[in-house]
Formats: sequence, C-alpha cells, structure tokens
Amino acid sequence: METLPLRLHPGDDLRAAVVAALQASGHQAGFVLQGIGSLRVAQLRYAGMPQPTALPGDLEILTLAGSIAADGAHLHMAVSDAQGRVLGGHVAAGCIVRTTAELLLAVLPGRRFTREHDPRTGYPELKIG
Repeated sequence: METLPLRLHPGDDLRAAVVAALQASGHQAGFVLQGIGSLRVAQLRYAGMPQPTALPGDLEILTLAGSIAADGAHLHMAVSDAQGRVLGGHVAAGCIVRTTAELLLAVLPGRRFTREHDPRTGYPELKIG
C-alpha cells in the first residue's frame, strides 16, 4: 500500500477528482482513507433512494471514505451545514469544492478494482482483481 495525499481546489468535482487522481497515479485500485474540507453543494444519495439529493450552501466535510477504481468510485460522506446539522450518504457527481478538500488516498499496487453490475443489488459493485 502506498499513500497519496490530495488537495482539491475551489470548483473541483470531488468524485471526479478522486477517480482522476487514481488514474493519474498509474494504479487501478485504491481507497479514500479520510477526507475533510468544504463544499458549496453536495449531491448525496440516501440509503434506498434511486437519485441523489442536492444540498446547496456552505457545507463542511466531516468524513469521507470509500473505494476507488479507474471506472468509478463508491464513496460515503458526512457533511454539516451552517447550523451544524449533519447529513450523510453516497457521494454522487456534483459535489463541488468551496475552499479546499484535503484527502488521503491509499493506492494498492498490483491490485485492480472494477465496478460491475450486480443483478442482486441493481448497482455497479466492486470486483477485486
């Protein structure tokens, strides 16, 4: 396992940047070990819901973790709003960095993760190779 610290900038799409960082590293499998920072909008899909919910406004990333493959990621995140309310769920595209996001990725040399449709769940699920 190797670590890859990552800092995202205002306007970056969190999910896309994480996948791009893995691709740029030349590895095919990784994990987000932790992430903090701020968003101007979050797109979270709650458990059992088919579509993400947009959460506009200033948000703090309290925690971020998940697996990363070159063809996608499975990330979970908890955020708090300006009143301190906390929401969390699956990270969808469109989580836009407000000021910064600081992440620690772990890349796994010699491993390959992919996402493949699982008919039992209806979602693209992790395949470890």
